[in-house]
Amino acid sequence: MSTLHVIDHPMIQHKLTLMRKEDTSCKDFRELLDEISMLMAYEVTRDLPLMEVTIKTPICETKQNMIAGKALVIVPILRAGIGMVNGLHRLVPAAKVGHIGLYRDPETHKPVEYYCKLPSQLEERELIVVDPMLATGGSAVDAISLVKQRGGKRIKFMCLVAAPEGVKALQEAHPDVDIFTAALDEKLNDHAYIVPGLGDAGDRIFGTM
Repeated sequence: MSTLHVIDHPMIQHKLTLMRKEDTSCKDFRELLDEISMLMAYEVTRDLPLMEVTIKTPICETKQNMIAGKALVIVPILRAGIGMVNGLHRLVPAAKVGHIGLYRDPETHKPVEYYCKLPSQLEERELIVVDPMLATGGSAVDAISLVKQRGGKRIKFMCLVAAPEGVKALQEAHPDVDIFTAALDEKLNDHAYIVPGLGDAGDRIFGTM
């Protein structure tokens, strides 16, 4: 079974509380999402593989470590996942970016795919699938399935807020994918929104309330 990592650093928790507030503006919401994503990325990338290289400092020649393998891939689930890319990119500027487009059917609450574009050679890369919310888990499960169908093997899922229902669904569907979140909230309500949550992340990022 995959591992659920709740990243409870004080700065992340402080910024997440500001994001949850109903009166936080779109501008501030986007900036906080960007900042939290960068802070979380330190933990999500903690176990990236390293290789030893020989370099020359101003003092001497030495063997030191650098990240090994092909460039990491960030895969945002559209549209809200886009808000997390810049924060990750600031930490890993060489990372490639794929995109998966899913929307939630308002009646069934199930995800519907409308777009998928991913970099090549996924089987040789570390991948981080990102979406601010893990609610029912449907979008995350389907997005990760699409990544696997195209060769992805070393995959992590990163979100800001998760519901127990979503965590359970994702772990059952993809027991090899670790989950990283800033908060495990109480539950889903009758409309499949996370409680207490932070509302519809896409609407709050793009001002489409």
